[in-house]
Amino acid sequence: MKVLEGLSSVKSLLSHWVRPRELPPQLTWKYAHESELLGWRIKARNYNTVIANGLFVFWLVVAVWFGFSVYSNFERYDEPMRSLCALLFFSVLMVAVLSMTHQRMNFAYRFTASGAEFCEWKNFPEWALRFLTCLAIISAIIFACMASLYRDASFLIYAVIAPAKMMLLRASMNSKNYRGVHTIFHLRTFEWSEFTEVEVDRKQKLVGLKFAWYDNYLNISKISTAPLYARRREFDTILAFLEKQVPELTRSLQSVERA
Repeated sequence: MKVLEGLSSVKSLLSHWVRPRELPPQLTWKYAHESELLGWRIKARNYNTVIANGLFVFWLVVAVWFGFSVYSNFERYDEPMRSLCALLFFSVLMVAVLSMTHQRMNFAYRFTASGAEFCEWKNFPEWALRFLTCLAIISAIIFACMASLYRDASFLIYAVIAPAKMMLLRASMNSKNYRGVHTIFHLRTFEWSEFTEVEVDRKQKLVGLKFAWYDNYLNISKISTAPLYARRREFDTILAFLEKQVPELTRSLQSVERA
């Protein structure tokens, strides 16, 4: 029974990590009074994933190389301690890389008879602050234990410097400016008549709705595409819905930019 409860907790945690939260209070549907014809929520990577995955592979190789370097340079210490230091270094570097190459944005879509509404938001990652705090404490304890175990005072220096740098990083991340950059709330509302074309990207299983808008800053009209992020299995459902809702729009097979 306890095993099943533990598995249920892990499943709930993973579901919370993958699925976006409910619409934040900063965003409200304009057509909330109308019945929803189609709608969904998803966490997606709204950037070129090919480049991001390439960067991840590159830094993975770098992290492995540095991990082996740390392991080799600590050859005068026992095997468990060498492995622990290499693993700690590798883990810290990979967490930093993943936070850059695999960031996800929250998206919510709602279609009604009047039009379409697209919400996107990103809350500040509070978990990063907690992670850095825990990592600073753990690293201080590990280096202090190593200093006592090997009677090497140099580890005491690391026990002070490493946590201090992590706490300085935490302080900079907790600043108002940094929080502002990493907190986003956007709501875009369209009437059906504003869409001019449906772009279909079968390779990415991504649908894009092209629309015209006026740039007040440059005083010119522009054409942009709003990508509809969804699970790959929902691709055909979205196409069928748009075919029924806006049959007059041209369909074009082309690559849809994720940004």
